[in-house]
Amino acid sequence: MSFICLAPGKEVGRAVLEAMENCLQGTFGLPTRRLGVFPEPSVSYDSKRDQYSSSDMLQVLAAIQPPDAVRVLGITERDIFIPMLSFIFGQAQLGGRIALISLARLRQTFYGLPPDPELLMKRACKEAIHELGHTFGLTHCLDQGCAMSLSTAIQQVDSKAQAFCGNCRTLLHDRFKAIGMIPKDGGHAEDHT
Repeated sequence: MSFICLAPGKEVGRAVLEAMENCLQGTFGLPTRRLGVFPEPSVSYDSKRDQYSSSDMLQVLAAIQPPDAVRVLGITERDIFIPMLSFIFGQAQLGGRIALISLARLRQTFYGLPPDPELLMKRACKEAIHELGHTFGLTHCLDQGCAMSLSTAIQQVDSKAQAFCGNCRTLLHDRFKAIGMIPKDGGHAEDHT
């Protein structure tokens, strides 16, 4: 049986992981498994930016991916970046097997507001769906309500849905078929490999 593997950083809480498992199973129709804590590389820290390189973390995730995982999603509490942007909520290998999201800027406390665990879980699920969508070859969607719409600010994360639009759902079904999975109703997939 194929599965989506969740690889949490050492500070990621159980409640967030459970929420993400439920939403990913509902969205992609694949079971999830958790790896142990993934080793966030200390070399990925950039002291000038006070952030961590997402590319370095993706390399670690690629090295620890189980061979039978359809996709691997790393979850970190670290604030992450790529050189050309001041921050990112996540990164993925387009059409690859590895994705990463950061919870740092999804937390209300990052913006000086009181904690809101429910809002954090919603945001984390949206970003997890978005980044895993990239691994299945989906690109940014012009429908601002779609989970695949581009988010460069937290307001954009909040305004999009925790689901794919009709066009992206159709493209996802096509990707599932291409890797030997037959989509069920609602965007779910059965493994036929």
